[in-house]
Amino acid sequence: MTGVRSNTVDGVLRRSARRVPGRVALRYGERVWTYAELDEAVSRAAQALCAEGLGHGDRVAAYAHNSDAYLIGFLACSRAGLVHVPVNQNLVRDDLAYIVGQSGSSLVLADPDLAPRLPGDVRVLPLRDTDDSLLARLAGAAAYDGEAPGADDLAQLLYTSGTTALPKGAMMTHRALVHEYVSAITALDLKETDKPVHSLPLYHSAQMHVFLLPYLAVGAENTIIDAPDAERIFELVEAGRADSLFAPPTVWIGLSNHPGFATRDLAGLRKAYYGASIMPVPVLERLRARLPSLGFYNCFGQSEIGPLATVLGPEEHEGRMDSCGRPVLFVEARVVDERGAEVPDGTQGEVVYRSPQLCEGYWDKPEETKEAFRDGWFHSGDLAVRDEEGYFTVVDRVKDVINSGGVLVASRQVEDALYTHERVAETAVIGLPDERWIEAVTAVVVRNGDVTEAELIDHAREKLAHFKAPKRVLFVDELPRNASGKILKRELRDRFSAS
Repeated sequence: MTGVRSNTVDGVLRRSARRVPGRVALRYGERVWTYAELDEAVSRAAQALCAEGLGHGDRVAAYAHNSDAYLIGFLACSRAGLVHVPVNQNLVRDDLAYIVGQSGSSLVLADPDLAPRLPGDVRVLPLRDTDDSLLARLAGAAAYDGEAPGADDLAQLLYTSGTTALPKGAMMTHRALVHEYVSAITALDLKETDKPVHSLPLYHSAQMHVFLLPYLAVGAENTIIDAPDAERIFELVEAGRADSLFAPPTVWIGLSNHPGFATRDLAGLRKAYYGASIMPVPVLERLRARLPSLGFYNCFGQSEIGPLATVLGPEEHEGRMDSCGRPVLFVEARVVDERGAEVPDGTQGEVVYRSPQLCEGYWDKPEETKEAFRDGWFHSGDLAVRDEEGYFTVVDRVKDVINSGGVLVASRQVEDALYTHERVAETAVIGLPDERWIEAVTAVVVRNGDVTEAELIDHAREKLAHFKAPKRVLFVDELPRNASGKILKRELRDRFSAS
């Protein structure tokens, strides 16, 4: 009976390979994989990983760019019962070392150009581009014949930033992710006839778990590209190779401002998915005016729930463009006050969830897990309002996390970096509206000597990944505080949003 009722992430591909073996599953560069070929590659890669001495439940980090090899590595970990740990390829130094170390990763699957950034004591296996890479080993490896994972085994640790400097690893089981795939398929109208292009980093849970894996589940033809390059996306659309695209508002803004947007034949683009941050209404209106037949879907959620929680469909946008929609199939959501009591519709409160998509908690962080999971609900940290028809609109964050271009940046970590500069007396880091980034990381600083904006930005970049460093530094004489001495960041946002 072992495995008869199993429902695992790698099983999603296996079932599609049995159903449509000869259909194209994946394109990356010049390489093309049918579903049968991709499934066989995953089995061989799983066996190759086991040959490295890895055992059931071991953690394997992935520190690499987009590629077919990245996907094969993830699915191979799933098939072998290993726990995949995706790492933002922009992380460096302490941030990088922390995630690899805190997760207890036994091995890092890395692209050769990124491997030198890793700590010296970490065991590395190249993903591609070398003779001993995981991709190169497929030819000599047998199919995986080891123990199959169970539905309740961990499949991934998804690290998510909070207001502290230390990120938390959300423990995602196979069962949770597969439930989320079904929610995505139904809420986003994913079809086997779609031709999605996947341009965002595959370490990001939205690109991997809301789109790539659900699309593999329905048997669609997928194309992975290195980055959301406008010219490449336009070429794929014109060639009939892409009709579906997910991107954060920053990318959609870039596409709409690109000279080719007004002149290229983009009629073949049928589905436009956006999320990770708020889409400015004027941009959405501009996109809809240029491509009136294009259907827009707003996707909202967080890593801990797989990450899709709510969707606003194309037919639901009229009159509620600022809404993030209603909960997806396997998600129950409500809005509560500080005591955990549900508030009336139209009243602001914190969004809480119950769902089989939810993580099991945070890896090796019992106190944070207890705080997030209480009163029978998961507390998201997002402030929202629900209307009488069940639509949610996010209005703020309970915690001071900045959503810059769809990437979460912990304000405290940026503040800690700035405080290491001798000329910084006090600082508060906030997110301010920005045409490109939606929210730009902005440091408000009280100086205790001569220092310039450029000097402080350079100083922060020495301590942090560049995407975490402030885009702007504003100087003030003092920071606003409440009666208890807490800095009032809301006042700072209100004061400088119009500047």
